[in-house]
Amino acid sequence: EAPQGEVECTLARIWSELLQVQRVGRNDNFFELGGHSLLAVSLIERLRREGLDGGVDAVFATPTLAGLASALDDGAELAAVPANGIPAGCTDITPAMLTLVTLQPAEIDALVLGVPGGAANVQDVYPLTPLQQGMLFHHLMAGEHDPYLLRELYAFDSRERLDAYLGAMQAVIDRHDILRTSLHWEGLREPVQAVWREARLQAETVAAGTADAAEALWHHPRQRRIDLRQAPLLRACIAHDEPGGRWLLLLSLHHVVADHEGLDLLQREVRAHLAGDTGGLPPAAPFRDFVARARSTPDSVHESFFSDMLGDVDEPTLPYGLADMQGDGDDVVQAVVALQPGLAAGLQDAARTFGVTPASLCHLAFAQVLARLCRRDDVVFGTVLFGRGQSGGADAGRGLGLCLNTLPLRLPLDALSARDAARLTHTRLAALLTHEHASLALAQRCSRIAAPAPLFNAILNYRHSERGQGATLPPLPGIEVLRWQERTNYPIGLCVDDFG
Repeated sequence: EAPQGEVECTLARIWSELLQVQRVGRNDNFFELGGHSLLAVSLIERLRREGLDGGVDAVFATPTLAGLASALDDGAELAAVPANGIPAGCTDITPAMLTLVTLQPAEIDALVLGVPGGAANVQDVYPLTPLQQGMLFHHLMAGEHDPYLLRELYAFDSRERLDAYLGAMQAVIDRHDILRTSLHWEGLREPVQAVWREARLQAETVAAGTADAAEALWHHPRQRRIDLRQAPLLRACIAHDEPGGRWLLLLSLHHVVADHEGLDLLQREVRAHLAGDTGGLPPAAPFRDFVARARSTPDSVHESFFSDMLGDVDEPTLPYGLADMQGDGDDVVQAVVALQPGLAAGLQDAARTFGVTPASLCHLAFAQVLARLCRRDDVVFGTVLFGRGQSGGADAGRGLGLCLNTLPLRLPLDALSARDAARLTHTRLAALLTHEHASLALAQRCSRIAAPAPLFNAILNYRHSERGQGATLPPLPGIEVLRWQERTNYPIGLCVDDFG
């Protein structure tokens, strides 16, 4: 049946372009046509540019073209975000200038003292997102090591090429507010993040000292922790590998200012600067807008949802009895397995048959594994939510910053058919999306498990990646990626990279 009305026709045109199908009927299902959560985010961005408002949760809840069209709000706009009130050149920041957070004059003075250049170098101040708050907590508890450092080791064929790379990285830092951001908590009623007007990438040169310069640099003690009070939260450590005739660069970036999507964007922009091809870069999306919208839902709304989900949970889901959530990830054993093409195709076919996403089936499979390990049919685990579908606005997909969040998903598995279990998982993930920026601590308080005992110890991170993104980008002349590391404080984790 052909689309009816202007909204359905607009939606059909966008679906056709995103899903690469020629014809879309009003009863067609977004997921049965090959849609997934990342494409749903792209869909919402496109719709908002057309003046149609809705969240990713609406795509999951009403996946048919006609159903989604009726759920969209024609002509609606996202809640306005107050403008930053700190003018350029300001040397005396007052509480009235801070439009997203309330600080007393003494608190502002304490914050400004920690920023080189003082008030004149403070561009903006606003709160943390819930996941940023959690990462700050683990940073303060971790001691010498930090579980949320993202590290990459590069080799360059010349010092000139390395310096050009650092120059390109500085240009990206200059462009994005979040890369010039520091965190502050001492003497404040709540932690905040401050955007600096200027933040220079610090590059330290060290002596390799051994025959294996790359291994020595990777384990250099100075690269195990970053001071979150000093922007940028990115550090560079350089060593000359004389026997190898190359220069080494170890980049350490704190996860509190970037997620997987942001890292891909950062690498693409570095390449654009190296190539001298920056004219096509879109305007940088300010992270403050995301923070304001992510915090706009009252806690009472989140509490009601998680109380319904977790209110009778009195036993944590802890495979192997691992209950320490304060680890730094150093002793976690990592294995990487490529799914056989036939199995991957079968997964996608099954998802289309059930009208769900491959991500939903992977969540269901993970729940079944946890159920076997814990000998129970009702399990809770953490799922990493993309975070850009409800609060990002029309530019959600092109902003740097930590947009994702980790929240609990509860799945009862007793006496359900495969189809019913898949659809239940899909439905619960859709419901969770409406609350994707709730605090994990708030969610846990809604269960019967008292802190500091954990609610779960395992997480699933399902990521949609395009070949040619991030670590899979084509190699640059004279530059080689030797090693990378991404860690978490959770003892058990499954990360699925879906290349489509």
